[in-house]
Amino acid sequence: MRLGERIRAIEDDERLDPAVSRLKAIAERLPEGPVRDFLYGVWTGHPLHPIMVHLPLGSWVGAVVLDTLPGDHRRSAAALVDLGLLGVLPTAVSGLADWSRQHERQQRVGVVHASINGVGTILFGASCAARRTGRHGWGRAFALAGLGAVGLGGALGGHIAYYRAGGANSADALIDLTPDGWHDLGALEDFPEEGLGQGDIEGVPVVVTRTGGSVFAALGACPHMGAPLAEGELVDGCVRCPWHGSEFRVDGGTVVHGPATAALETFETSVVDGRLMVRLLRPGG
Repeated sequence: MRLGERIRAIEDDERLDPAVSRLKAIAERLPEGPVRDFLYGVWTGHPLHPIMVHLPLGSWVGAVVLDTLPGDHRRSAAALVDLGLLGVLPTAVSGLADWSRQHERQQRVGVVHASINGVGTILFGASCAARRTGRHGWGRAFALAGLGAVGLGGALGGHIAYYRAGGANSADALIDLTPDGWHDLGALEDFPEEGLGQGDIEGVPVVVTRTGGSVFAALGACPHMGAPLAEGELVDGCVRCPWHGSEFRVDGGTVVHGPATAALETFETSVVDGRLMVRLLRPGG
């Protein structure tokens, strides 16, 4: 059985559910608002966790490489092990924030991902302790084992990110499915004032709202997990996702609150003889 098939089997393992519940209870203690938005990476335009991973992983890879090179690199390798350990907590907290707003299949894999990375962190902690007491051989051995553990943990994280699109823009493919040019979504009066309505362009969902005499239209799937935005609500000039509460401004689609980090792709709108016409504003076009 290939590694990918073994990882997919984790998604269906209900024995992990108690661990998922316990970890979710911890995750819910993270403050809502600016703190979570920072941890999600709203300010960067994409998830923060993949950036944070580079600090511990890069430091530990560097330490193991130095351990294998000729010459005395013990102090430098020890410093890199310590630096990686310092980066674990912020990396883990940002990952916890993302994980708490994912689907069950992703969360089950995420629990195993966190557990294996935890083992790797313990091994690097043991490496740090061994090096500080002069047992450099043990320090190198613990670091090598720790790197193997975080490598396996990274494979699980890659499955969540790439196979299950955790953190990816779930609405991006709709850009390419939307035909060029102007499209008639229907009579303007069919779309609610100060509420959310839904249109359709050859199977591509479009969320529409009329507010303050203006008409706003955007691709109708939430970039976070693909939720149907037309089933959400209009709150303080923002479209709020019905699944995880991400909010996007109606005057441009920018993210106000996560967990989404990618903005909505919006349409140019025009009203012709009482009909709502829309044309996708393509990125870079």
